[in-house]
This record gives sequence, C-alpha cells and structure tokens, in this order.
Amino acid sequence: MRTKEIQQSVWPEFFDTFSRKHQGTLIGMEILGPEIGAQLQEDGLSLEGITAETDEVSSQTIMIMVGAKADHHITHSIRHPTQVSLEQNDEGVDIALTIQGDRSTAVLRFEWPGSPEGS
Repeated sequence: MRTKEIQQSVWPEFFDTFSRKHQGTLIGMEILGPEIGAQLQEDGLSLEGITAETDEVSSQTIMIMVGAKADHHITHSIRHPTQVSLEQNDEGVDIALTIQGDRSTAVLRFEWPGSPEGS
C-alpha cells in the first residue's frame, strides 16, 4: 500500500477528476474528531461527488456528497481542510481517501467487490 498527499493547489482539479472516476462507487465514511471519537457516518452508499470550495467568509470547505436517492442523500462538510491524502494498493487501485480539517477528519473507504469491505 502507498499513500500520497494531494497538494492544496490542485484540490479543485483533483476532486473534479476523482468524483467523475468514482461516481456511484459504494463507500464507507468514518468521521474522526476529538469531541466525537471515531463515528461511522455512512456505509454502503454511493459516492456522488467531492468539491473544494473557497469563499471570503469561511475560507475553504470540502463538501462530500453521498447517496443518490433523495431520502438517502447526505452532504458532509470539512471546514478549513488542512490535508488530503489518497491510499492505493500495490496495483494503483484507490482504497481510501482521507480529508483532514481543523476539527475533524473524514475517511472514505471504497467497497470494491472482493475487498474485505465489499464482501
């Protein structure tokens, strides 16, 4: 396994490409934080997209959208993100995406057929 850090200067382009590549892929999303510990937020919902947005008021926010159906759609925001890293297996297949913010960290794990999460 290898992990590579995604530089902040390319986050918008990275998330655009990443979202197109993985749209509809089933994921598990875990939120980690000092106040909440580790919480499984979602499991088995499809990734709809990830965007990095910047505005003058709240600076930068990364939005993670999961669930294609209206009654199972969730958007999770990471405000003031500090680091994005992508974990891949030895064949270059994406395994997990980690987005760290100033108050919480989101870990998205891909549920590929044949993987421990996808079986």
